[in-house]
Amino acid sequence: MSDSDGQTTDTSDLSPEQRLEPPNTRLINAGIVTINDMETLRACVAYENANQQRIPILRRLKDRASEIRAQDD
Repeated sequence: MSDSDGQTTDTSDLSPEQRLEPPNTRLINAGIVTINDMETLRACVAYENANQQRIPILRRLKDRASEIRAQDD
């Protein structure tokens, strides 16, 4: 992924807090969609459970887990 300066941004370097605590829901959704492995997803679920416990976010994470599992099959 490239930002406006042409630099590459690796979304795998984002922490769960960075993925789940941006100022608007579009960025939260983007943070979830860019999760590509179960380890990162589990870290995000753990972060959400320990902090906000927002049901809609946990549902999105659950849906993303299903998508990742389907890709692995």
